[in-house]
Amino acid sequence: MKSFRWPTGIATALLFAFLYAPLLVVVLFSFNASRFGTGWHGFTLQWYRALWENNLALDAAKNTLLLAAASTGISTVLGTMLGVGLARRFRGAGLVQRALYLPVFIPDVVLAASLLLFLGLLRRWTGWFELGLMTMVLAHVTFQIPFVAIVVRARMSGMDPSLEEAARDLGATPAQVFRHVTLPLLVPGVLAAALLAFTLSLDDFVVSFFTSGPGSTTLPILIYSSVKRGITPDINALSALLVLAAAAGTVLVTWLRRKVP
Repeated sequence: MKSFRWPTGIATALLFAFLYAPLLVVVLFSFNASRFGTGWHGFTLQWYRALWENNLALDAAKNTLLLAAASTGISTVLGTMLGVGLARRFRGAGLVQRALYLPVFIPDVVLAASLLLFLGLLRRWTGWFELGLMTMVLAHVTFQIPFVAIVVRARMSGMDPSLEEAARDLGATPAQVFRHVTLPLLVPGVLAAALLAFTLSLDDFVVSFFTSGPGSTTLPILIYSSVKRGITPDINALSALLVLAAAAGTVLVTWLRRKVP
C-alpha cells in the first residue's frame, strides 16, 4: 500500500504547483522594485502606494464593490427564495431544477453575448437599460442566482423536517414557521451563498466586459485593458489584491459551511 503513496503525493504536489504557482508569482512580483523585466531587484511597496494614488484604479475599485454588493444582495434574496421553493415538492420541480443549472454550465462568453443581445432588445423596446452599472448588476444577478439557490437548497435538504412540523402542530402560521424555525437554520447557508456570490461578482470579467458602459469600469476590466500595454508591477499589485479578496471569500465560505450543524 505504501508503494502507491509516493506517486500519488508527487502527482498531488505537481497539480497544486501548476494551479497556484502563477498566483504566487503575481503576488511576489507585485513587491518587485523593478518596473520592467522579470528579474528580482528588491522589495518595495511603491506599487501599492501608486495604486492608492491612481484615480482610475480607485474608481474601478468603487465600481467593483458597488456592483458586487448590489448584485449579491439581490441574488441572495431571490436565490434563497428559489432554493427554499425547490426544497418543497411541487409539480415541475425537476424541470425547474434542471433549468437552474443552465447558467452554471453555459460558457461565460455565450451567456455574456446573450445578455448583451437581450439588453439591447429591451433598450430598443423601452428606451431604458443603457449599458452601465445597472445593466452589469442585472447581468451578475443572472449568473449568481443559481449558485445561491443550489447552496440554500442543499442546506434545506439537510434540515430535519420534523422541526417545521412541530412548529405547525403548535399552531404557528407558515410565515411564523419560516421566520422562527426555517430562517435561523438557513442563516449559515445563506451567508455562505452570499459570500460565494460576492466572490464570483468580484472577479468576473467576461460578463462585466460585455455589459459595461462608460464610467462603469471594474477592476478585472481595468487589468485587462492595462495588460494589453504590458504587464507591470502595479498591475501585479492590483491582481494580488483581487487574489487576496477571492481567497478571503473562499476561506469564509468554507468556514461557514463547516459551522453548519
